[in-house]
Amino acid sequence: MVNIIWIGMIVIGVVYSFINGTTADVNTAMFDASTQAVQLIIGFIAVFTFWLGMMEIAKQSGLLDKLTALSRPLLLKLFPDLKPDDPALGFIMSNMTANFFGLGNAATPFGLKAMTALQANNPTPDTPNRSMVTFLVLNTAALTLFPTTVISLRMTHGAIDPMDIVIPAFLATCCSCIMALTLDRVFYLFTVKRNRRL
Repeated sequence: MVNIIWIGMIVIGVVYSFINGTTADVNTAMFDASTQAVQLIIGFIAVFTFWLGMMEIAKQSGLLDKLTALSRPLLLKLFPDLKPDDPALGFIMSNMTANFFGLGNAATPFGLKAMTALQANNPTPDTPNRSMVTFLVLNTAALTLFPTTVISLRMTHGAIDPMDIVIPAFLATCCSCIMALTLDRVFYLFTVKRNRRL
């Protein structure tokens, strides 16, 4: 569906440029955008390589396992449906750690594995269970200390201090995370109450 939307936008833009007589501007914009995209990606490579390397070191050294063990009581509070030895907890913690360092690309595989593990214990496969909804909410409103993508963009565009966004971003994601988890809990209790009436 998204591909169809993109193709439609491109076709409409090209046709309009022929009608409007601005095909030269379209050609210039295409090549300029391609150049900017390559420059942007090169700027991302350094930051992402560093943090992905740090994540791999943490994984190989067993630090992620230790973080999972330390955070297990909190995770079990957030996901009361899960057992203490559920493999989904490890994937959830890895996803949260990657998001904490702003590594959305690294967080995605862990998120998919966590969802797969949660689905394996889902008594109603056609409907997401409580833990799946909570994890999706937590993943969407992820607590982030280093917004890597934003820092990379600021570095690429010549910001004087690209890292000065760290504290405001952390505070903002703290607020969004707390609000998201609060709403998740409220809607869960509302659903339970409604189901009891039925």
